[in-house]
Amino acid sequence: MISKKKRVILAVLFLFAVGAIAYFLLHHSRGPTDQLTLYGNVDIRQVQAAFDASGRIQQLLVQEGDRVKKGQLIAKLDPTRFQDAVHRDMALVSAQKQVLARLLAGSRPEEIAEARAKVAAAQAALQNAQLVWQRQHTLADEQYVPKQSADNAGAALKSAQANLEQSNQALTLAIKGPRKEDIALAHAQLAADQAALALTQRQLQDTQLYAPADGVIQDRILEPGDMVTPGVPVFSLALDNPVWVRAYLPEKSLGQVRLGMSASIVSDSFPGKSFSGWVGFLSPTAEFTPKTVETTDLRTELVYRVRIYACNPAHRLRLGMPVTVHISLHDNQPQNRPPDACGGSQ
Repeated sequence: MISKKKRVILAVLFLFAVGAIAYFLLHHSRGPTDQLTLYGNVDIRQVQAAFDASGRIQQLLVQEGDRVKKGQLIAKLDPTRFQDAVHRDMALVSAQKQVLARLLAGSRPEEIAEARAKVAAAQAALQNAQLVWQRQHTLADEQYVPKQSADNAGAALKSAQANLEQSNQALTLAIKGPRKEDIALAHAQLAADQAALALTQRQLQDTQLYAPADGVIQDRILEPGDMVTPGVPVFSLALDNPVWVRAYLPEKSLGQVRLGMSASIVSDSFPGKSFSGWVGFLSPTAEFTPKTVETTDLRTELVYRVRIYACNPAHRLRLGMPVTVHISLHDNQPQNRPPDACGGSQ
């Protein structure tokens, strides 16, 4: 007959054995997991929207918290002086076009006719100068007139000959038209004026600021009336579609994860809701675990930074939000997906 004390001892030993077996089965006999769990945060991505011109802000069209689309007009500068510069350069281009057209058209028929008439007049003047010189030369030889009169007639004859030559050259130039070098110079000047016009038109366009990407206005840094120069931020734009999660992969799990593998993302803000994503980046270098990252491993272990892309059309995932990433290691073949491969609504 077993005493009551012995029965208690046997019961305690039995419970201890059962607990030891259970601990062994749970911690030593469990097979490898088919899912990798990472912890991280939705990465903060921003764009500083700035004008590419100097001037005074005339109008801001959005407020903090407004959602904007890529290419949406969000701010304007005072365009007055830029419009004046455009009008000036348009007038210069128009004037130079007329100069070039005149050169290409060549001499007008009336101009050639005028040159021919001048040649005829010069020929008549030369004939008359020859007759006068002959008479004065004869009279001077017979001493009826001073020799100076003959000399004057000879000078007039030479002048008439030079005038005829000048008229002939003017007629030749009128027939040939402008020099090709003058036409080339006019073409070059027109090109320079058109380039100046294109620049001032571009500067006028730069008085309008457009959203560089889809996102949310995070900060409205300046106000109407402020002076700006190129590169001075006017708005801070938060980019939230797609978003990506910055997490850290333990070194021992590096061989299990490849680019393009599907992942699911969960957040405490949306219990029971899972966001689909994929592995978009694996750091080629190892680093020590940052203090801000929570993992189940020791912080002294080497890790690799990993980026998990996630579609966010409903804008539920917010920048900086802590999330948990699950990557299935079973039947999860990598796919070639670009960062903008988001599909339907989440």
